[in-house]
Amino acid sequence: MKGGMQGMLQQMQKMQQEIQRAQEELKDKTVTEEAGGGMIRATANGGKEIVAIEIDPEAIDPDDKEILEDLVVAAVNKALGSAAKMAEDEMQNLTKGFLPPGMNIPGMV
Repeated sequence: MKGGMQGMLQQMQKMQQEIQRAQEELKDKTVTEEAGGGMIRATANGGKEIVAIEIDPEAIDPDDKEILEDLVVAAVNKALGSAAKMAEDEMQNLTKGFLPPGMNIPGMV
């Protein structure tokens, strides 16, 4: 039983190292989402950080800044949602076969 437990602990340590490596790699992967028919584009990385926002000059109307603000918020929220999904998918692929379906390791994503 001791060998089994030690083997399981080693497997868990290896999994933890792989998760940390994957989380670092996710910071280099990006997703871009848009709002307003592409007039606003937000790019987020797998660390769920916004890394770029692009605004088409035609979207800038000083008399209607509320619409521009709403479009930026929409694009950012879409990008963060896509980044979270990308990270979740990556972690699920990594832990496939190790964890039962639906079980997550806290702080994994």
